[in-house]
Amino acid sequence: MARWLNNNIILISLSAFFSDLGYQSVLASLPVFMVLVLHAPVYIFGITVAISYGLGSVLGYLGGRLSDRYGRRRISIIGNALIPLLSLTGLSSGFYEAAALFSSGWLARNFRTPARRALLSDEITPKSRGRVFGFLNALDVGGGALSIILLILLTYLKVELRYIILITIIPISFATILLLFVKERRRVHHKRERTLKAEPYRNNRSNNGAYIGVIIATSLFGFSLYSLGFPILTIAQSTSSNALGFGSYLIFLIASALFGFYIGSRRLRIINTLGILGYILSAAGTLLLALSYLYGLGAVAMYISILIIGMAVGTIDTLEPALITQLVPRAQVGKGMGSITAARGLGLFVGNIIMGVLYYYSPFYSYSYATIVALAGGAILLISGSAFKGNI
Repeated sequence: MARWLNNNIILISLSAFFSDLGYQSVLASLPVFMVLVLHAPVYIFGITVAISYGLGSVLGYLGGRLSDRYGRRRISIIGNALIPLLSLTGLSSGFYEAAALFSSGWLARNFRTPARRALLSDEITPKSRGRVFGFLNALDVGGGALSIILLILLTYLKVELRYIILITIIPISFATILLLFVKERRRVHHKRERTLKAEPYRNNRSNNGAYIGVIIATSLFGFSLYSLGFPILTIAQSTSSNALGFGSYLIFLIASALFGFYIGSRRLRIINTLGILGYILSAAGTLLLALSYLYGLGAVAMYISILIIGMAVGTIDTLEPALITQLVPRAQVGKGMGSITAARGLGLFVGNIIMGVLYYYSPFYSYSYATIVALAGGAILLISGSAFKGNI
């Protein structure tokens, strides 16, 4: 076993793997199920994911705060145990019912995420930070990739979509069982905690303004980080193939997992890398997606754009939590993780409503909007990051 791995890291990461093995199929299926099966207007789908992410941001912040007070393991288990509610979307006979069930499960997922990240942060050292979060992201997204492979296979085998959604309850439940075996560490008087507090910039008050700038940039980027359901729907409708639409999500997840792990294993300046290979690269991929739709460049060009977006999101999902562990005291990591979840969710709430309305008129308008806002978020992050004192 590698020096930076231990039983808790493996259990938490495997729990992430099985969670994504379940709910990523639901996430990918939702736009097709709601719009093409239940005949919901596309803006209803946009509102559904907006509510899920928006209210999820509040619950994410709450979950992070509660994890600092009542225990990160406990909050992680409670949240994960409620995620199977979204699997019950398959029982829906109408799109409002589907929206309610999916949103309930997604809210539980957001409630759990900051606590699980904070739980994992108790296992890291300064040198292992990037590797540990990269490992989590690789298994997290790797489970999602396998989920989409199974979704595509079952679609080709003509299994009804609602049944595919329902069986996702099995791996998600197993993910909760794995968390029961995690042994939470006492955060006070822990040797690693004293080591991390020794980092000179971690509690430097002069960094507070720049930290707020990073939270603002995260929120602004959330306005551009639309649900991947939109490109799935674009490709499915353009090619008249649901499987090709689902395939784009597979490309996204694989790119995110591999590139996130690669970035996490490199010794890079976090803020600059996050701004350029995260936010700005995401804008480039979305711009290509907009142009691919406008000029009818076909599924291959759209797949390339999704590949680029996946690389960007892998960078963001790996480096954002790693950055938080460097900027807040150990005892407040749950709050810090909740803050970035809340900031991202606020943007996602508004952004997906805007995306849904613009998409109703033309997908080009929606993707163009996301490109501009992602560029703005990247610029703010790079400017804010220049104020930090320390090698971040």
